[in-house]
Amino acid sequence: MTADSEIATPLFARLRDLIGAETPVALATVIEGPHLGAKLLVSTSISSTDPETLGSLGDVDLDRVVGRDMLGELAAGRTGIRRYGPQGQARSDEVSVFIESFAPPPQMLIFGAVDFTAALTNVAKFLGYRVTVCDARPMFATKKRFPRADVVAVDWPNRLLEEVGDQLGERDAVAVLTHDAKFDIPAITSALATNVGYIGVMGSRRTHDDRTKRLIDAGLTNDELARLRSPIGIDLGGRTPEETAISIVAEIIALRTGRDVPALTNTHGAIHRT
Repeated sequence: MTADSEIATPLFARLRDLIGAETPVALATVIEGPHLGAKLLVSTSISSTDPETLGSLGDVDLDRVVGRDMLGELAAGRTGIRRYGPQGQARSDEVSVFIESFAPPPQMLIFGAVDFTAALTNVAKFLGYRVTVCDARPMFATKKRFPRADVVAVDWPNRLLEEVGDQLGERDAVAVLTHDAKFDIPAITSALATNVGYIGVMGSRRTHDDRTKRLIDAGLTNDELARLRSPIGIDLGGRTPEETAISIVAEIIALRTGRDVPALTNTHGAIHRT
């Protein structure tokens, strides 16, 4: 047995175990360049903010750069080839690395077939999400209006979440874009009953305050309310649906990576400045 085989054996055993536990994991293999066949495994866990790594591509700096890219590919559920310099240089291509992601694409559930929904769908699809648009009004929830959505569901949010809620985890997101209490209150309460990583709710600060009172009346606790990102997005000063969509996904990325950003949830004053 070669040294590479001795290293690969525990790596593949760990890969098998992680896939069996449905833990997102990525495997990188050098397919061209120095250290041909070398492998690096990176996995993420809901219970830990630090990724687990095993193996090496033959260089510490290359491991660091490829490991970072593996987390990005894993978050999007993508598999593909990337090229680097021997130490991970971005503008070189001496080393080709095949990155396999063993994880389904993250899901985004968008509740409300409103003007902002198409823009958020487009941005979310660009980032690799599997997008479901849900609205109880059949004249608004149509594939024609949201052609890039993977699923357009004519249903109430609580009923949809009863079906798919147990599939949601830290990589997934819920965006409630309505201003209708009979729709958004069930959407929020049902989303809070899942393990979804992000719950964003659109509306002004006044709308948020009124909605919070309704949620308290519905029996939600302060700890549950603290999971909500409302008003939704970060403080970019955006006005158009496209700018708002970017602020929403920026908040999702920042929350996932643990970065401190000026989220509207944590700021004060008018959302839109004149």
